[in-house]
Amino acid sequence: MNMIREVKSARVGDRYYEVKHPSGLRIFVYPKEQNNSTYAVFGTKYGSVDTTFKRSDESEACTVPEGIAHYLEHKLFESEDGDAFARYAKTGANANAYTSFDVTCYLFSCTENVYESLEILLDFVQSPYFTEQTVQKEQGIIGQEIRMYDDDPQWRVMFNLLEALYHTHPVKIDIAGTVESIAKITPELLYRCYHTFYNLNNMVLCVAGNVDVNKVLELCDKLLKPSAPVEIERIFEQEPREIVKPYVEQKLSVVTPLFQLGFKEDAGNRRRTAKELAEIEILLEAMASDASPLFRRLLDAGLVNESSFGYEYFEGPGYASVIFSGESKDPQRVAEEIKKEAERLRREGLDEASFQRSKKALYGRTVSALNSVDSIANSMASFAFTDRELFSYIDEIANADLQSVQRRLDSQLLAEYAALSVVNPAE
Repeated sequence: MNMIREVKSARVGDRYYEVKHPSGLRIFVYPKEQNNSTYAVFGTKYGSVDTTFKRSDESEACTVPEGIAHYLEHKLFESEDGDAFARYAKTGANANAYTSFDVTCYLFSCTENVYESLEILLDFVQSPYFTEQTVQKEQGIIGQEIRMYDDDPQWRVMFNLLEALYHTHPVKIDIAGTVESIAKITPELLYRCYHTFYNLNNMVLCVAGNVDVNKVLELCDKLLKPSAPVEIERIFEQEPREIVKPYVEQKLSVVTPLFQLGFKEDAGNRRRTAKELAEIEILLEAMASDASPLFRRLLDAGLVNESSFGYEYFEGPGYASVIFSGESKDPQRVAEEIKKEAERLRREGLDEASFQRSKKALYGRTVSALNSVDSIANSMASFAFTDRELFSYIDEIANADLQSVQRRLDSQLLAEYAALSVVNPAE
């Protein structure tokens, strides 16, 4: 018997359904009856940083090769009967998958044959098939991918920054691992990681679009394979607040220098609440959006361009940073201007007009995203994995106050914990 909970938002006038399935899977269905398309995400709370872990039913911790989560994502599409993409071709769905630092997700979008496509998704993700031959074949393919990213300027500027910020945390290691680390992957290790992290109690299914919640649940009742709940302890070495080094540089094939400036935080063992996240996002909007004084100064001085300059709050288990990025002929000067602006806001405070503008802008973008089924499904999955809730986050944006947003500057955007990564043109 499925207990269906309807979650409503009086503020935005939408609703979705949350179900804790008997198999252990959390299911979220967000009907958008007027939409022609449907988007589904089947994901697990398992990413590249989860290389050392301990299961609650075992006495010893286990360490596995770097890159194994990404490797497992690639291999799951294969089966004894062919691959999942060939099956999707028959339904007309567009399918994909990705591995990040902390999650792995499998997804599809379609305008017809929704339930047939959903059946494929639920089936292949629950049907691992690894052999010595197929694992060795994939080592060559992923090895080529790793070497390709070694020369990718956008990829290198990011990981160079993470290496400058983090001493021990595996977030500084390429998501795909290294050629040496993936050579250690075996079918036995893949099965071990699969049965640990692809436990349905560690996973979510999010479906948004022109769907019926009862039909989704009928498929889940038919296809989901129950698994005993296992607690997973992610184990990381102690990460100090101090950075490794303030500056790192590399030369690659670029026309204009690329930069990423990161401000490291003391992440601890907990994730930000929806309220804290909303306040941080409003602060960054006020400080560096295209309507901010900082951005106008940088643009007028020819130091950044509108198409590349951006910012994000980058967080996960045991790590958190604010990162600014873009192209610039003088990255060091951009970094100094950003640090000065953070200090000015700390000293003088945010003004009410900027705060209100930023709050309204973030609120408008977030609510507008509810018209996009892919944004809805991906957001629901992200919030579920971080113990947040989509409508509560929207409420926190609307209810944020200036003083609480200002207090975020007490522990964030501190110059002594900043590092700058630059990729300059090769001579």
